[in-house]
Amino acid sequence: MTEEVVAPMSRPLRKLGFLTIGLFDEADPGRGHATTLELIELGERLGFDSAWVRHRHLQYGISSPVAVLAAASQRTRRIELGTAVIPLGWENPLRLAEDLATVDVLSGGRLNAGVSVGPPMHYDQVKEALYPASADTEDFGYGRVERLLGFVRGEKASGFSGTEGIETFAERVQPHSPGLAGRMWYGGGSLGSARWAGEQGVNLLTSSVVKAGDADGVPDFAAIQLAQIREFRAHHPDGEAARVSQGLVVIPTDSATEEQRARYTAYAAGRLPRTAAPQGPARLLFAPDLVGTSEELAGRLRAHAAFREVDEVAFALPFSLGHEDYVQILTDMATRLGPALGWRPGG
Repeated sequence: MTEEVVAPMSRPLRKLGFLTIGLFDEADPGRGHATTLELIELGERLGFDSAWVRHRHLQYGISSPVAVLAAASQRTRRIELGTAVIPLGWENPLRLAEDLATVDVLSGGRLNAGVSVGPPMHYDQVKEALYPASADTEDFGYGRVERLLGFVRGEKASGFSGTEGIETFAERVQPHSPGLAGRMWYGGGSLGSARWAGEQGVNLLTSSVVKAGDADGVPDFAAIQLAQIREFRAHHPDGEAARVSQGLVVIPTDSATEEQRARYTAYAAGRLPRTAAPQGPARLLFAPDLVGTSEELAGRLRAHAAFREVDEVAFALPFSLGHEDYVQILTDMATRLGPALGWRPGG
């Protein structure tokens, strides 16, 4: 009998996080926001290191993650709070810097601010409402992130400072939260964006989507993501110590009911065809959703070339499941999958 060889992890799992899009009903948005906050509170009780929320504009979801995380900061004391990611095409970098710093101060330095670039989705349909006077001249490139990073780091935002009457003005964004600059993340999915993030000295958020580029044949998701992580670290001032977080969709089924297992399996199967080849003009390649017991998932993750390069994750909760499903998944992640990967809960 041939003994199965499982590829070892090159880095022990140090930080376990999760990402949620939330649950929303147009007729009752308050309940959707409440359950999102409940999940973050549950995450803290279970010992998760971080909770992340996904951004959605003009959809039924979290349109204002910074506001949601401000609320979460007052309900928790330890868990880190992240955005994955804020699309900067919708934002004024100076105003966003103020909001991010405010939440970081309110949370006691627990904010992880993830951002991305590019024009807003369906820009032609929304540009007149978003930028009525400058729709055709807005810059949606990396310069937008560089402006945000400068403001967060404390660079001058104004040529005026001092006292005028009873008011005092500052040259830089207020409040200033010095530690926030080290917790800025860029959501990248291409080799070029990974290289740029490394050059900027920020952290890198990877997900279950990458750009396949011009690779011939059937691209290997793990190999592409691995190349991006290595490119990022090769250009980052911290080198191999540069922070990367991976965000695959991972669904442990240890304590799931039979009915839940069937739904989870059907969910993953319905999304599997999109992983067979790059999709659309951008040649986006999706990773398969991982469903199984924690023991099975740990083995599959250890065999994932990119996972072996990271020591922190923010596993994504799947869309369109119920609150009870998310509670079961998070509980199994923290009590079974995390420990199976060598992780220990935070205190």
